Amino acid sequence: MTTTSGDLPALLELLSSQNLGDRLRAVNKARELPPTAALTLLQRAVTDENARVRYAAISQLGTLSGEGVDPAALLPILRRFLREDPEFDVRAAAAAALGDLKQPQALDDLLEAYQRETEWLVRFSIVAALGELGNPAAFDTLVQVLQEEDELLTTAAAAALGDLGDPRAISHLEPLIDSDDWQLRYRVCIALAQLGTEAARPGLTRLAQDPQEQVAAHARAALASL
Repeated sequence: MTTTSGDLPALLELLSSQNLGDRLRAVNKARELPPTAALTLLQRAVTDENARVRYAAISQLGTLSGEGVDPAALLPILRRFLREDPEFDVRAAAAAALGDLKQPQALDDLLEAYQRETEWLVRFSIVAALGELGNPAAFDTLVQVLQEEDELLTTAAAAALGDLGDPRAISHLEPLIDSDDWQLRYRVCIALAQLGTEAARPGLTRLAQDPQEQVAAHARAALASL
């Protein structure tokens, strides 16, 4: 049965239930509502005392689009939760949602949050969001993240640099070709392929000889399309 705007009052009532399952069910139903009705529901849900409900609501805000919903109007909500929510997974969801919205003006919020955050999951989500955002002003921060000792953060930064499409990233990505972590090498290979310039050819040529076939095959395909 399709959920419509007419179901909104009942779903809002569910959000007032003392039962956590009821409230989570209401938030999940927001996916089936028209955008404006979903926004009304989610704006109520993000104030819930339970972090699971807030997380579910915040995560959906990033994918909310359609007639009557201005993505820029969602920024103040997400900025506040990225900055203030006491639960790190909710802050991580806010960072991811900011990336999903692809509003360039969210850049400063993400960069400031990366500098103050100590929680790994939030930092990881921020780095990934910087790539999704596509704002070229994130370049310097992402290059700095490449120097992190955490290989998962480095991998996320390599992916984000590929998404930005700035060929200056090539010289920063090439040293990672020697990493022992094949998944990092694979992500570097994808990023170099995305950058797609002649300057990426030497790195891709090296990766075409990678012992991990998945890496080598992607590099060969990228070379063939240069």
